[in-house]
Amino acid sequence: MGVVGDTWTWLTTGSHWHGPDGVWHRLGEHLFLTFVSLGIASAVALPVAVLLGHLGKGGAIAVNISNVGRAVPTFAVLVLLLIGPLRTYGDLPTIIALVLFAVPPLMTNAYVGMREVDREVVEAARGMGMTGWQLVGRVELPLAFPLIMTGVRLAAVQVVATTTIAAPAGGGGLGRIITAGFRLTDTPQVVAGAVLVAGLALLVEAVFMIVERAGDPMRRRAGRRAAAARRRPPADQAPPAPAVTGG
Repeated sequence: MGVVGDTWTWLTTGSHWHGPDGVWHRLGEHLFLTFVSLGIASAVALPVAVLLGHLGKGGAIAVNISNVGRAVPTFAVLVLLLIGPLRTYGDLPTIIALVLFAVPPLMTNAYVGMREVDREVVEAARGMGMTGWQLVGRVELPLAFPLIMTGVRLAAVQVVATTTIAAPAGGGGLGRIITAGFRLTDTPQVVAGAVLVAGLALLVEAVFMIVERAGDPMRRRAGRRAAAARRRPPADQAPPAPAVTGG
């Protein structure tokens, strides 16, 4: 049948989807590691980047420091955690490595998004008497939202693809299917695991793109204005002005 046919057979075999080593269980573990790591990284990186972007100070240094993580392979970080002070296997070292991996795109995009907000708009809002927090919440964040969400989407897809490193560390996830296939010299299982990871990454990217479009404050405001304009009667249908009679 060939690798493609054997891989399809593996994916369509019901016994491979159920049980503690089945696809559904491994998928749940993969999603758990992905979103816990992404949530922690977002909680660390986004507030710092938004604050520094608002102040316009120290952001370049913070971004450069966070980008150091891109130069170090995530698997190398995981190995150092396993043989270093932690000396433990399972989900914890994997989550730490994934958080360090996710911080750079989150930090960079959020900071750049805040700094690329039109300064004239910011100064006009400040001239209207807005406080710093009002300026961030009502002006800068809505305008920076698309770029911030792009960073979140990139980080999510990268983390989904990289969570497979949990398997060598004794953690769960779809990587366990791939490593089991290598151990059994079962090429269709290895390919099936890779296909599942790739499909999940594409699905996560699609979901975040939908969230980005639906959650964009500026897009929603434009939609409300367009809806209000459609409800407004045309000028030629407006009621006639009352006649003015002479005294």
